[in-house]
Amino acid sequence: MLSGELTRLRARTTGDVEILHRELYEDVAGRIKSDLRPWVPLPAGPASPFWVPGLDAEPGAAPAAEVAVFSVVELASEQLAGDALLWAIDLHNRSAHIGIQLLPAFRGRGLGADVVRVLCRYGFGVRGLHRLQLETLADNQAMIAVAQKLGFTREGATRGSSWVNGGFTDDVIFGLLSDEFTG
Repeated sequence: MLSGELTRLRARTTGDVEILHRELYEDVAGRIKSDLRPWVPLPAGPASPFWVPGLDAEPGAAPAAEVAVFSVVELASEQLAGDALLWAIDLHNRSAHIGIQLLPAFRGRGLGADVVRVLCRYGFGVRGLHRLQLETLADNQAMIAVAQKLGFTREGATRGSSWVNGGFTDDVIFGLLSDEFTG
C-alpha cells in the first residue's frame, strides 16, 4: 500500500468494482466528462472499466506492465473514496499518464491533490519514471488547480478534442519531470 497525508492507495478488490461502477460509471453525466470512450450500459463485473485484469486470475499472476491500478481509501474514514491509476506506462521512454476519479461524497476535501502526489511518488520513486502527464477538460478547474499546486507545467491544449455531452471541448495537458517533483 502507498499512503499520503489523507489517502491510501491499495489493490483493487471485487467489492471496490461494484461501488466504483455504481458511483462513477452509472453516473452518466459525470462519466462522459472523465473518459474518452462513449458511455454504454455495462454490468459491474468483468465488463466494467473498473475491473482489473487479475481479479479473477490465479494467485501470483503478473499484472499488465502498462497500467498500475489502485483503489483510493480515505484515511480518516477508512472508506473507499475513488479510483487512481498510472496508464500508458512506457518503460522505454520512462513515462506514464495519471488518472483519478473520486466518488462524489469525497470531492472537495483535498483528496485529489493527495492522490496525485502519491501517484507521483510511486511513478518516480518506485517505478523509476522520468515523466508523468495528466490531461483534463479545460473546464475542470479542480484538476487544473491540483496540477498547478503540485508543480506540473501546462504544456498546451488540444482544441475541440473531446466530445462531451453533445459538443466538442478542449483538453489541457500538464507534464511533470522527476527532477521537478518536490512532494
